[in-house]
Formats: sequence, structure tokens, C-alpha cells
Amino acid sequence: MCPIFGAGSKRWQRVGLGLLLMAAGVGTGCKGREQQAVAVPAPAVPAMKPAPSTPIDTKREELGGPRWDPQWDVIVEQALPAEMLSTKVPRDVRRFCPRFYELAEVDKRAFWAYFFQALAGAEAGLKPTTRVRHTEPEVAVTDGVTGRAVRSEGLLQLTYEDQRRYDCDFDWERDKQLKPDDPGRTILQPKNNLECGVNILEKQVIEQRKPLLSQSGYWSTLRPGGASYRVFAKEMANAPAACGVRAGVRRDRVAKRVAAK
Repeated sequence: MCPIFGAGSKRWQRVGLGLLLMAAGVGTGCKGREQQAVAVPAPAVPAMKPAPSTPIDTKREELGGPRWDPQWDVIVEQALPAEMLSTKVPRDVRRFCPRFYELAEVDKRAFWAYFFQALAGAEAGLKPTTRVRHTEPEVAVTDGVTGRAVRSEGLLQLTYEDQRRYDCDFDWERDKQLKPDDPGRTILQPKNNLECGVNILEKQVIEQRKPLLSQSGYWSTLRPGGASYRVFAKEMANAPAACGVRAGVRRDRVAKRVAAK
């Protein structure tokens, strides 16, 4: 009887520096001949490391409330395109990470994970089901997908129209059958929301070549001069040590930079 070679695999670690390794093969033989199993490599998973906690997350650990899930770091780090790890990133990134261009890719990924944690802290208080209806005339408009008043939703306060604009994985036809704050809604699921946020930022800073901090950017929290930006800047105070901001002066430097605006 001809031997049959089985398939094998190894699970990747949730957060770590290792790579996912997988090999699968099938061996067949006939008339006494045997064929060795052929290894089929899986797509490489980049090395990753968890980001530090933002001030709001640290405070929530003490007082209770929504916390940042380390798995969300993984979602962000896996979603990052190569351009977001390159010199194409606008130079004002050094406001929060002075050594960004010198970092290894694993540290750049950790920085962006921290960046989106800070953004989610300023936008939604780290709560995935946060929903806000704005009353300001410039934003109190009708959502072209839902046909209803625009609401900002999820960790990064996004809208269903972003599905069209930024190729986000939101499904209004499915979601409208659920309660507005149902965590099962596609727009409220952290994975979909964070991946969409990466798409939005990539379009702004890579495709459109805008600064990271821009008055015409998607998020008001990234528009210097406003109250929401000051909240975001404070959340950036614990950026990864590899960024080169000394722990003892991080808050002072951030405060001065905000004041200068």
C-alpha cells in the first residue's frame, strides 16, 4: 500500500516576535514508488510586539472602565501597509516618535499600534460601542449609505460612508437589523473599525501626502489647535521607548508642543 503523508501546522502566538510557520504536504506512491511530501510555506506574518498602555488605559486599570485589548495591537500591526513603515511617512511623525525613521519595522508597528490606541482613547474612550451624533452644521449631514443622520461609531468614530470611501468592511444591510449599540454590528467590531482607520490614515499620509497632523485630516483629534487634539496629544505621552522620547520628559515635551500650537 502506498504511504500517505499527513499535513501539519503550528499556531502563531497572539502577541510576540515570532513568525507563523506552516508546512503542508501530501505524498503519494504507486507501484512501489514513493514521493516525498512537498512543503507549502504559508504567508509570512511580520514580527510584532505589544504597544505600551496610554494614560487613559492605565487609569482605567486602576479605576475600572473600558480597557484596550492587546489583541487590537495585533489587528493594527497586521493591517499596516509597507508604506506606513517607510520614509514615505510624513516628517511630523517625529513630533511623537523622534526616532521613527531609524526604528526596526517591529518597533514602527508597535508605534502605530500605540498611535491608534491613543486615537481610540481620545475619540471613544476606548469603548468599541461608542456612538455619537454630531449637531454641528458641517457634520450634521445625511449618511449616503444609511440614508440617516450621520453618526460617528466605534473605537475610531467612523461612518458607514467610509465603506465606500476607504474600502472598509462595514455592512449596513446586515447591521440595520441589529440594535444600534449591538457589538455585533460590523462597524462596531474592533477589527473592522481599526482596519478601516488604517486605510483612512494611509490614504491621507501616503496617497494624498498630507501631514500626519492636518487641518483637513479625517479626525478632528489630529487637527492641532483644538480641544480634542490636546486630549489626543496627552494620550501620546507614553509612546514606545524605542521612539527616543525619554520617559521623564515625555509629558513636558508633549505639553510644550501642544502649547506651541
